[in-house]
Amino acid sequence: MKSIWKTDVDIQTLNAKSSKTIHHSLGIQITEIGPDYLQGTMPVDERTHQPAGLLHGGASAVLAESLGSIASLLVAGPLEKSCVGIELNLSHLRGVRSGQVTGRATPIRAGQSLHVWEIKIWDSSDAERKPICISRLTVMVRDRSS
Repeated sequence: MKSIWKTDVDIQTLNAKSSKTIHHSLGIQITEIGPDYLQGTMPVDERTHQPAGLLHGGASAVLAESLGSIASLLVAGPLEKSCVGIELNLSHLRGVRSGQVTGRATPIRAGQSLHVWEIKIWDSSDAERKPICISRLTVMVRDRSS
């Protein structure tokens, strides 16, 4: 399969750009770049729990928006374009109390000015990858000079 990415970037570079950001605070790491998807992980611990001890839905939202936004930049070309999330929709399907979750962003549409991504998040220990959260992110793509 041909890659959708406009730019070549490696996982180490993407993760290095996350220092001093919410990604660093929540422990989000990019773990895989496929020909048409971007994948990352986030721990389920005191940084990402809600008061009842489950993964906070807002933490899932951060993971989803992060994966989709980074993927948009890689498709659009980070030197030429800027990408801004304009809508995020999430459905939380199951709870997780510990361990790690994995998210994968795949494109629904990657046009010139608008991208739509589906992001599925699952418990990393689940071999069947049953989703705990499914989301859709819409991203506006603009010229960097705008």
